[in-house]
Amino acid sequence: MKILVSGGAGYIGSHTCVELIQNGYNIIIADNFSNSSYKAVKGIETITNSQVKFYEVDVCCEESLRTVFNENKIDAIIHFAGFKAVYESIEKPLMYYSNNLGATMNLCKIMAEFNVTKLVFSSSATVYLADNPVPLTEIANLGAINPYGWTKYMGEQILSDVAKGNPDISIALLRYFNPVGAHESGLIGEIPKGVPNNLVPYISQTAAGILKELTIHGDDYDTPDGTCVRDYVHVCDLAAGHVKAIEYLKNNKGSEVFNLGTGKGASVLEMLNTFMEVNKINVPYKIGPRRMGDNPVSYANPEKAEKMLGFKAERTLEDMLKSSWVFQKGLLHTF
Repeated sequence: MKILVSGGAGYIGSHTCVELIQNGYNIIIADNFSNSSYKAVKGIETITNSQVKFYEVDVCCEESLRTVFNENKIDAIIHFAGFKAVYESIEKPLMYYSNNLGATMNLCKIMAEFNVTKLVFSSSATVYLADNPVPLTEIANLGAINPYGWTKYMGEQILSDVAKGNPDISIALLRYFNPVGAHESGLIGEIPKGVPNNLVPYISQTAAGILKELTIHGDDYDTPDGTCVRDYVHVCDLAAGHVKAIEYLKNNKGSEVFNLGTGKGASVLEMLNTFMEVNKINVPYKIGPRRMGDNPVSYANPEKAEKMLGFKAERTLEDMLKSSWVFQKGLLHTF
């Protein structure tokens, strides 16, 4: 099969491209590098010892996207392309709605034109409301508290409706929890632009001396150590989940939702202390005020994905945090 990976040079996209190639798939990357780098493409090629076909295009541009489909016989799509910074989405909501929903609708339109019937969508646990009991199942109450979350919620709705309107369509909606870590080679990983929004890159950059100290947003939550608890999943496990989803779509129609997580929570302090322990490095930090919109506890019930996709996260917190530091240390090197 030939898979179009929109946003394939991004953090999760690049790791998924590696996993696809190593499982015998042909891939095409469509990415405008607005939140990624061509270095990721070179990293994919080095890891897999293969040449990757890519198009530097904006998925929101219909004509550019049509060119990709005209020049390739595409069998399925994995759709990552989109803006993803929660707090930026609050400041620039129209940019997020226009970009994230525009890309999804463009893909749906071109898919129909070229009779492509299989799509895997990069969604998020941000679609779950805060008042749900944990662990979160796929039938928990949905909503959002920021524009980024709403774009994922609306994206899921668009794709579910597309599947209902065409009995030949197969769509998997994958709700990620907290992807962390990097490929064991150290060649690809998460490179946030500006100050990181996510915990582990912030820890890594502080350890590297790029940032002065880590701020932990609140230590008075009703959790074992007072800090927020999240479900952290290794990005390589997450990438493997996308290959499982493609396999699932070969034999199933309609749309289906899956949680991709470990089913276990880890606190902010646990992540920080584990990082320092496994990497034998000190990370300065301070306790700050709570951050608006943070839930005390959020982690997945991944049983549905294990049963229907055969997906199970295998890597440990130690694996995640070791690989993050290896990647951070290697960022000064060129591929």
